[in-house]
Amino acid sequence: MRWDWKAALGIAISVLLIWWVLRGVDLAEVWGEIRRADWLLLLAAVAVATSGFAVRAVRWKVFLHPMRPGTGFRARFAAVNIGFAANNLLPARVGEFARAWAISRMEPVSVSGAVGSLVVERFLDAVAIFALLLVALLHPSFPSEATVGGRPVVDVLLVVVGGITAVLLALIVLLAFPAVLLRISSWAARIMPGGVGGTLHGAVIGFLGGLRALQDPRLLVQGLAWSVGFWSWNAISFWLAFQAFGIEQGYATALFVQAIIALGVAVPSAPGFFGTFHAAAVIGLHEVYGVAEGATLAFAFGYHLGGFIPVTLLGLWYGGQLGLTLAEMGRAEEAVASEMSSDSQGSKEPQS
Repeated sequence: MRWDWKAALGIAISVLLIWWVLRGVDLAEVWGEIRRADWLLLLAAVAVATSGFAVRAVRWKVFLHPMRPGTGFRARFAAVNIGFAANNLLPARVGEFARAWAISRMEPVSVSGAVGSLVVERFLDAVAIFALLLVALLHPSFPSEATVGGRPVVDVLLVVVGGITAVLLALIVLLAFPAVLLRISSWAARIMPGGVGGTLHGAVIGFLGGLRALQDPRLLVQGLAWSVGFWSWNAISFWLAFQAFGIEQGYATALFVQAIIALGVAVPSAPGFFGTFHAAAVIGLHEVYGVAEGATLAFAFGYHLGGFIPVTLLGLWYGGQLGLTLAEMGRAEEAVASEMSSDSQGSKEPQS
């Protein structure tokens, strides 16, 4: 596993954000909120959140279909859990590489194609999350006068959504004109030293192959439906956790907080999204909705830890079934690069 500058940056950000959320906080009050929690409701919230990984595995079949129709649920579920466990325990977001590498060990799917399928997943996740965020913003319960850092929260969200929209538009351009990217990568491959160019070109071919799910209208509709369904279901776990910590907020608030946390955990952090998750929860619940700081932090730490444990244990168990150690998960990025180099030897370019 690699503890490079990216890992150091993530840890530094996590430490800074943990300090920020705990500055001036009465820790005894937070502990009191945790002790008064309804543990049955919290367990229900964790159960709903954990079941979401099965939904992710079902949905992934749609994105893998262009490369391998009929992949097995067990293989997909195992790979999903391995990926999230790696993200929880290892630096530099290696979990995405571990997930792609794991599915390629259990199903005849190229690593580069699996990586492409995860790009499709993230694209539709963004569409679904922000569609549900719009529902929350339009709901009568949303405090439109709220501010974040002295600026209206709607203005802040518009800036963030604008940036994400630009990324999504770039992805759409790639889908519309894949031949342009292939010509660029082919040219780059000829001038780059050693096997780097071949690895790059093979990765681009596999990546575009993974994106074919977005070019098939039937698969696109199925994938979007599953994505909206998954995030709608996952928001129930947030709502249940609110109730567990005595936070009297509705489902619309859960949709909003879920979206803010999804944005927050995209920021580099230590393994397990410590700090980024908690800061996003404070912004969403305390600063926007005015929920008491003690209850907000009790929710943030209780729900985060409750969700952290099951998927981590499942991922380690499935990794053990594959004979995959934590150290090998940490080397997944290098393994993926090596496999992409091998894929480039016999890959066929996807049709534009």
